[in-house]
Amino acid sequence: MEKQTYNPGTDDQTQPMPRPQVVEVRPQTLECDVVRFQNNKEKWVALVGLLNGYPYEIFTGLQDEEEGIMLPKSVNKGKIVKQVNADGTKRYDFQFENTRGYKITVEGLSEKFNPEYWNYAKLISGVLRYRMPIEHVIKLVSSLQLQSESINTWKNGVERALKKYLGEGAEVTGNEDNAEQHPTA
Repeated sequence: MEKQTYNPGTDDQTQPMPRPQVVEVRPQTLECDVVRFQNNKEKWVALVGLLNGYPYEIFTGLQDEEEGIMLPKSVNKGKIVKQVNADGTKRYDFQFENTRGYKITVEGLSEKFNPEYWNYAKLISGVLRYRMPIEHVIKLVSSLQLQSESINTWKNGVERALKKYLGEGAEVTGNEDNAEQHPTA
């Protein structure tokens, strides 16, 4: 099977996957995949907001009622809804349908998650929003040199969550030195 990429205009026989269009103004509601992973021995969740099936943003945090959000194991899809409060501040809510068909809303994702991880996820979301190909986003995330062991294992979980969106046959290749020198290549 030949490798498909998001690079338009290749000369070979394979049809390149079309590069998604940049949408700078976030829609109020985005479909979302729920991806679970472990960070050290803690259970984490990544909420990957999708625009036309392509990752547009990512939210990550503990699966814990006190320090994050607790979701039933059956939840693997939902919606991320952008809300504008009366004072003009914005927040993001996660909505899903439970097994009985009721809509459940977890309000204020930014308040549920550790601010350090939130900031890194905002950075990654910005890169996704401007449609850097997923394999390059994964290389960029893997090349981050972070201080604590905990955030480095979190970074590995984010990479695993994003690998789900690689095109069939696509893989992340190249050395990290090149990714560090050319993060938008």
